Amino acid sequence: MKYVSAEEAVSLIKSGDRIFSHGSACTPNFLIDELAKQSSRLSNVEFVSITQQGNVEIAKPQYKDRFFINSLFVSTPVRDAVNSDHGDFVPVFLSEIPLLFKNGHLPIDVAMITVSPPDQHGYCTLGTSVDVARSAVDTAKTIIAQVNPKMPRTHGDGMIHVSKIHKMVWHEEELLTVDYGAKVGEEELLIGKNVAELIDDRCTLQMGIGTIPDAVLKCLNNHKDLGIHTEMISDGIVDLVAKDIVNNKYKGTHMNRTITSFAFGTKKLYDYIHDNPSFAFMDVEHVNYPINIMKNKKMVAINSAIEIDLTGQVCADSIGTYQFSGIGGQMDFMRGAALSEGGKPIIAISSRTKKGVPRIVPFLKPGAGVVTTRGHIHYVVTEFGTAYLYGKNLKQRAKALIEISHPDDREMLEKATFERFYH
Repeated sequence: MKYVSAEEAVSLIKSGDRIFSHGSACTPNFLIDELAKQSSRLSNVEFVSITQQGNVEIAKPQYKDRFFINSLFVSTPVRDAVNSDHGDFVPVFLSEIPLLFKNGHLPIDVAMITVSPPDQHGYCTLGTSVDVARSAVDTAKTIIAQVNPKMPRTHGDGMIHVSKIHKMVWHEEELLTVDYGAKVGEEELLIGKNVAELIDDRCTLQMGIGTIPDAVLKCLNNHKDLGIHTEMISDGIVDLVAKDIVNNKYKGTHMNRTITSFAFGTKKLYDYIHDNPSFAFMDVEHVNYPINIMKNKKMVAINSAIEIDLTGQVCADSIGTYQFSGIGGQMDFMRGAALSEGGKPIIAISSRTKKGVPRIVPFLKPGAGVVTTRGHIHYVVTEFGTAYLYGKNLKQRAKALIEISHPDDREMLEKATFERFYH
């Protein structure tokens, strides 16, 4: 094993390359900063990633003539770039992103990753984010690794031998963190309580990203024998595993193990998953494949949204034409849960945004992306209750959604319903 400087490692990148960048807590910002320093020698470099976190220097406007930000799932550091002339967004199910790499739709020239240090056998791991990084590493022509001793060593599909890495850079730094639990307020807890009432003992759970999934986890302390099969875990999972509320005994697949593809939370979470064989971090192509999801009986998928119209169309990735996030795994799990025996696909949202904008609306904003179609929707939960839409006609759906909307929005929604269906 030979460690080199970031300058030497990044010198392998040349104009015209397509770079994959590891995501979430694994975002290799030390290497990205060096890439920015070398930007004057580069042009037409495409930067492909999901859920970038931290600084992500090259996404800033001053580098727009050097780098094109092509995001597969948009996050805060790249959001402005994606919505500008030097970036864009690829709508794709999270489960199918590995196929983009494997089948030549987005062939990767260079994969920049963050890994845990090699063990006595020479194996590093992809740490907290195996997700789509597994396929990127498997298909990239060149691999540059930032080796961080703070990165948890995780079990599952994330092993990579040092012989497969072309340049290794030792760089110790604290992992990027997010504390969703600290953001949970009274409104989120009401939503969490309503969702928890839909969850039976021995269910298997998937939680999306954000405060509402963590709020749901806080409301499960009286449940028993739950399982986890999810694309992402955060801090809320730790106490439930420690209390044996989550024990994975009654899943239909991967018994006795918590299945995920990435983790993003605080140091508490990272310390807990380090070298913990009860957690399996697996390729998202496997985790999010609906047929694998449906093998779990009583599969409950809990996801959020930006807005939902009165017929049940769910926009979860854009605010009108402004690309905010991505399709992600919502449809993978909504479909998998719907096909599961006793499964429940749930969209959980607050009735209004923090700025008081309604989330249940007569029509989606012009240009809004439909992530979950009205043919896939089953349960919608707000702080005001639960609407079950499956099998209901359009008028029945509108009535059910109005009943769980914000009280101050109901007159507006009733008027819109009358004008649409009865006028």
